[in-house]
Amino acid sequence: MFFELIRLQFLKSLRSTSFAKSLLTNIFLGFIILLLLGYVFGAGLLLNRVIGQLAEGQDSLEVLNSYLIFFFLTEFLYRYFIQSLPVVDLESLLHLPIGKRKIMHMLLIRTFISPINIIALLLFLPFGLEVVATRFGDMAFLGWLGSLVLTSWILHWFMLWFKQRFEDSTVGLLIVMGVLVLGGGSSYMGWFNLGELTKPMFDLAITSPIPLILLFLAFLGSYWLCYRYHLENAYLEDLSPEGETRISGQSIGFFSRFGLSGEMANIEWKLIVRHKKSRTYLMLSAFFLLYGMVFYTQPAYMENERLSFILIFVGVFITGIFMIQYGQLFLSWNSGNFDFYLQKKDGVEQLVRGKYLLFISISVICFLASIPYVYFGWKILLTHAVTFLFNVGILIHVIIYLALWKPKPMDLNKGAMFNYEGVGAAQWLMVIPMMIMPYVFYLPFALLINEYAGLAALGIFGLLGILFYKKLSAINVRRVYENKYEISSSFRQEL
Repeated sequence: MFFELIRLQFLKSLRSTSFAKSLLTNIFLGFIILLLLGYVFGAGLLLNRVIGQLAEGQDSLEVLNSYLIFFFLTEFLYRYFIQSLPVVDLESLLHLPIGKRKIMHMLLIRTFISPINIIALLLFLPFGLEVVATRFGDMAFLGWLGSLVLTSWILHWFMLWFKQRFEDSTVGLLIVMGVLVLGGGSSYMGWFNLGELTKPMFDLAITSPIPLILLFLAFLGSYWLCYRYHLENAYLEDLSPEGETRISGQSIGFFSRFGLSGEMANIEWKLIVRHKKSRTYLMLSAFFLLYGMVFYTQPAYMENERLSFILIFVGVFITGIFMIQYGQLFLSWNSGNFDFYLQKKDGVEQLVRGKYLLFISISVICFLASIPYVYFGWKILLTHAVTFLFNVGILIHVIIYLALWKPKPMDLNKGAMFNYEGVGAAQWLMVIPMMIMPYVFYLPFALLINEYAGLAALGIFGLLGILFYKKLSAINVRRVYENKYEISSSFRQEL
């Protein structure tokens, strides 16, 4: 019966009207996945040398075991964004004369066949052979590597349960962000080393089979937890469109002060929190607020004036990340109901202005959240302030203008990772003005006078853009009206 279900799923894909398009996409994605897995294996080959250089004079195995928890915290995060749920095909199978238990086992086992589940094996296999097997023997190597792989697989089943249980609420977002802050912030600030909590288990796995046995039992238990939860909730009435009734009263009262545009912004916000893809973009924006830690902790960028101009790009990225990510698919988010706005008086105009309002509001939040970077110097805060003004005054109009070039439809309920629905040439080219435009205003003044004059120029042009907001936004509103029938026809195309 299991193989019969696999055959039915294969026939479903083969007979799909979009089979050719999906085949080409899957071939491309398969090549990318093989390339990334090759990089992971290459990193595994160099892992011992890298640890030796970073922790010179220390035992590489001891160091790795004390930091393994950070690998699993990272795995927890990327599984949350990438790993798909098995309920996607459940609706097409429940009506068949097949036991629900068999269907659920098949769907869960199918999710386990994933490149994500061999990342831990590829990364730590070379290190285990080079260090553990050489020093402690083959049995110690198998116990140590098996413990790592089983821990990774436990996360697989736990994440399937976690996403089904918490993804449709703010609880899931808070937990993910809590894991991120707790995992990275605690060690960076020197509060406590999370790695010390799990290090004894991986040390013991080298000399004793007890950790391997316990982890195997935990692996079976996590599968049973995931299976029972999905089985108990596998009913057609639970498979209604996501967010249809689960999330209500999510309006932001602040937007109501802006009339119909504010109502449109509220609708857009509800769209974000109710759908998987838009919600992923929101969470990634929060994650990328930590982008400054890559640069601001490097003395080369902070002290070298020739390199400090790179911090302009960092400021633009941090304070405008949501606007950049979400705005690049400006109208594609509304591809399913764009005709509704066409039928309303001033509907398209209010939709566009509502999106402007939402982008600016979240950019303000991003700027406020970046204020703690003042720890690295007042210059950083000044840079964030002027790049924020430039983002909401100038760059927002450029991004929206490019996003209106032949927008494409997309399904909001699909994940964001490796999903290119709605993405066209404009989205790939959008990175160019984002990187170049701030320097067009900054560099002439910075080179002729000094860097503070360049920052002042960025801020002044941003303020001018804010003052002339209505005229600049009217350009994009007019562009939507001029191409509304072409856009509407594009959105009716089958994905």
